[in-house]
Amino acid sequence: MPKRTRAGALLTIAAAGVALGTALAAPANAATTTPGFLAAGDLPPHPSSSWTADKVAVGVPEDTEWDTCLRALPGHEWAWHRDFRTDLDTTARQITVVLPDVRSATYLMSALDRDITSCPERIEGADPETEATVKDYGKVSVEEGAHVYGLHTETSWGATDVRLLAAGRDGRTVTVVNWGQMGGFEGAPVKAFKKTTVTAVNKLH
Repeated sequence: MPKRTRAGALLTIAAAGVALGTALAAPANAATTTPGFLAAGDLPPHPSSSWTADKVAVGVPEDTEWDTCLRALPGHEWAWHRDFRTDLDTTARQITVVLPDVRSATYLMSALDRDITSCPERIEGADPETEATVKDYGKVSVEEGAHVYGLHTETSWGATDVRLLAAGRDGRTVTVVNWGQMGGFEGAPVKAFKKTTVTAVNKLH
């Protein structure tokens, strides 16, 4: 069942990034080429606007440090990201990290699962004026696996946001896809997002 708790506003969370220790240190034998990334056309279709994709950039975005749902990501040297946007309120981002080995990648996947499923409690600790709900949309069969979640927040003054989050792994490479817009779960394109998740993981190699 979905977890419903009072929580802090989704886009205004202040939570420090958590270091994962030497198990997640930058890989000495990291690939010199950038992993494959989603294209604009791979995102769930928007009913009234096309997607625009920024160039792939090096590193984990600085604002990810304040994302309490993805605490395990900041601090990785061998990382890249790409931002996507529509002409309206819908945005997306893909972050990919190359780990030293498969064991480290598996550990990061587990850490991301814990981050996302426990996110509402931290949101509510930051701002009790907001209610948060996390939904588990299940695993996706691709390479070494992926998992899709949804997160909805609603403030006491009526502002609502919904996110779809997926973490997937191919060998020692982990990717996270984050889609978000104003509104509730009813407007989230879960089926299309799962297809996007499969594409994202398949493009890693």
